[in-house]
Amino acid sequence: MGDETMRAWRVHTYGDPLDVLRLDEVPVPAPEAGELLVRVEGIPLNLNDLERINGGNMMVRPELPYSPGMEVLGVVEAAGEGAESFVGRRVAATTKMAIGGYAELAVCPAVAAFDMPPEVPMPDAAALFFPFHLAWIGLFDRAELLAGETVLIHAAAGGSGSAAVQLATDAGARVIATAGSEAKLELCRQLGADVTIDYTTTDIAEVVLAETGGRGVDVVFDNVGQAVWDASFKSLAYNGRYVMMGFASNKEVADEPFVVPRSVALSNAKLCGVMLNYQSDDMVGFLKGAMGWNVAPSSLGARIQAEILERYRAGRVRAVVGEVVPFEELPRAIDAMANRGTIGRVVITTT
Repeated sequence: MGDETMRAWRVHTYGDPLDVLRLDEVPVPAPEAGELLVRVEGIPLNLNDLERINGGNMMVRPELPYSPGMEVLGVVEAAGEGAESFVGRRVAATTKMAIGGYAELAVCPAVAAFDMPPEVPMPDAAALFFPFHLAWIGLFDRAELLAGETVLIHAAAGGSGSAAVQLATDAGARVIATAGSEAKLELCRQLGADVTIDYTTTDIAEVVLAETGGRGVDVVFDNVGQAVWDASFKSLAYNGRYVMMGFASNKEVADEPFVVPRSVALSNAKLCGVMLNYQSDDMVGFLKGAMGWNVAPSSLGARIQAEILERYRAGRVRAVVGEVVPFEELPRAIDAMANRGTIGRVVITTT
């Protein structure tokens, strides 16, 4: 973008957020074909951003220095070839290569950008995209959750957990929610959870079996991973669906032998994987052939976005925002998330 510059929080070396995030003046990036340049209004923080700061487990390790940040909300200021129709539109989007969002302008693939109507105010507009898309894919696209079924939702006061509580409740399911403090459990109850469990003091499976007459739940929605794996499988009903959403308790197992086949076989349950990665139809086929991955088409994301906005406008779901933080205080906010000191979503504002 010529000689224009912008502010961006960047890491030059890995470490704790308060130690390594630096506010730099850097050139404005230029969007390539199929890409958008978004003037950022809001930056929702994600747990996955932490890996790009502390050097933890990541699928692709970018070249230092770079700006973390995998999700932004803003207005499209410029576009590469083939994406010109997006200019001037307000979008919620995933950033290119899941980095670059901790900045005043960010490059995003057009296939991973979805319209956010101007009548949806900040910070809600910034908080709705990732958690509700993840929750929708996990609950409905993978688990095919039905009215009258029971779902166990872990980390239910977090971003996708709180979205899952609301979507499951709205769909007529019974919700059992786990969280790690009374304040978080109270939020879960406010969002519609029928039963709440403090996982730090209570045997999860024991409560679940008591609450379901010994049958177990139809669906486990698990963002936590290793720490609740055994309890989750003990909690599943016959023909239940375990939805593997994330690995917050120990990301190292994401790329290591972890699942014990016999425990899955003995559960008589279905194991469902979830990855939120929207691509064009051509790229969906390419990634399947080259990597064996099954990624979602952008058209699915557009349908989910419409479903979420319909429910939001009707007051059936709401954005759960724990804190709104100025751009200059971003390191403090991501440090609090790293130390599990946040509830719901934390949104950074650039104005």
